[in-house]
Amino acid sequence: MKKETPIIEVKNVSMRFNLATEKTDTIKEYFVKLLKRQLMFNEFYALKDVSLTVNRGEAVALIGANGSGKSTLLKCIAGVLYPTTGTIEVRGSIAPLIELGAGFDPDLTARENIYLNGAVLGHERKFMDEHFQSIVDFAELWEFIDVPVKNFSSGMVARLGFSIATEVSADILVVDEILSVGDFRFQQKCKERMANMMKGGTTLLFVSHSEEQVKELCQKAVWLEHGVLQFSGSVDAAFEQYREHADL
Repeated sequence: MKKETPIIEVKNVSMRFNLATEKTDTIKEYFVKLLKRQLMFNEFYALKDVSLTVNRGEAVALIGANGSGKSTLLKCIAGVLYPTTGTIEVRGSIAPLIELGAGFDPDLTARENIYLNGAVLGHERKFMDEHFQSIVDFAELWEFIDVPVKNFSSGMVARLGFSIATEVSADILVVDEILSVGDFRFQQKCKERMANMMKGGTTLLFVSHSEEQVKELCQKAVWLEHGVLQFSGSVDAAFEQYREHADL
């Protein structure tokens, strides 16, 4: 029997950031010191030689403490960041739910931002015209549709961003902590939409600190610690090892 080709393949990925060790009070001072080579840097590895595969239709959680590299790995897979070393192959379209609203212009209205965000995701205006009503219906923002987004609460921004990103079922849904924003009823709506997408064959990559949410949505979990992959397997086994490590 032929082995299935993974929809996501991460091979020996490391992500290095350079952190300035000297304090600078202004951007001008920073660039002056940078040009004069007076700035010293410490290397910080957010990911260290991470390898993993995700098969089509799987629901996989990334777990670990803050700063463990979960969000960095998601951003690398989504193409927001490029790894310092290693390769990532993604065989399908991605709906990225990372930092919802990051692509919005706060001075534009919700209506204008729907078209702007749609363009960022690669959708033509005709497509956005056809899906406009459905997006606003799901987000429940009709009475605020012509209000600048800068006047929205974080929950309203998340509702709008989630609705736009999930209007069409992508091959891969990448979700980073967005279910912690907004009211409980809307969180349930988001979970239901995600569950329906997964029933249709969408692959899920999910970051959450909620063990309950992870167990509700995922069959597999990957535990990261200080950028290093510690365990990949069943959700129960991953959380058991994670808790044992935390208790040390």
